[in-house]
Amino acid sequence: EIDLSTSVMTQGAKLSQWWKVGRKIVAIGRNYRDHAKEMNSPVPTEPFWFLKPTTSYLPSGGTIKIPEGATDIHHEVELGVIIGSTASKVSQANAMQHVAGYCLAFDMTARSWQSAAKKKGLPWTAAKGFDTSCPHGAFIPADKVKDVNALTLWCAVNGDNRQRGSTADMIFDIPTLISTVSKIHTLEEGDLLLTGTPEGVGPVVAGGNLSG
Repeated sequence: EIDLSTSVMTQGAKLSQWWKVGRKIVAIGRNYRDHAKEMNSPVPTEPFWFLKPTTSYLPSGGTIKIPEGATDIHHEVELGVIIGSTASKVSQANAMQHVAGYCLAFDMTARSWQSAAKKKGLPWTAAKGFDTSCPHGAFIPADKVKDVNALTLWCAVNGDNRQRGSTADMIFDIPTLISTVSKIHTLEEGDLLLTGTPEGVGPVVAGGNLSG
């Protein structure tokens, strides 16, 4: 005999600190048309992504560590999708069954490093995956979010509003992202899927305050 209520509570407690459980961060690139335009980049016709190491995690209230030699650090606010169960080669129709919850997150980017890597045709790993490059908020259970396709994302730096957008403007919705990624990488409990950033990305400097 299994007490299901206890099992659910245990999973919920564990995933409330998913960054200690998951093994990867999958970050979707250019999933908002206006952001692609502001970066002078083509609008993608299919999802593409990169990986960030779990050492990128920084719980709310922490301090972002700017890597030595990095300049022009930019904020990119995103909706994070927290995976609740193993997803491998799942269909779009079944994708949301694997979502445990959501969080607000940032994909901090060393823009000068990223630009240099792009010009050379090299990976963005250093620019996107440095320690503390994924600040994030608290776990929000999926059943507490009425419509994930109508959420407002915003970002302020030192109280100055920088980014504001809606998840309704995503090029590829969450089921599409989960299904596409899971055909290449098995998504596991506690993994984080970053769904892209709206327009308005910009620089932050040492000593500043980032909120969203």
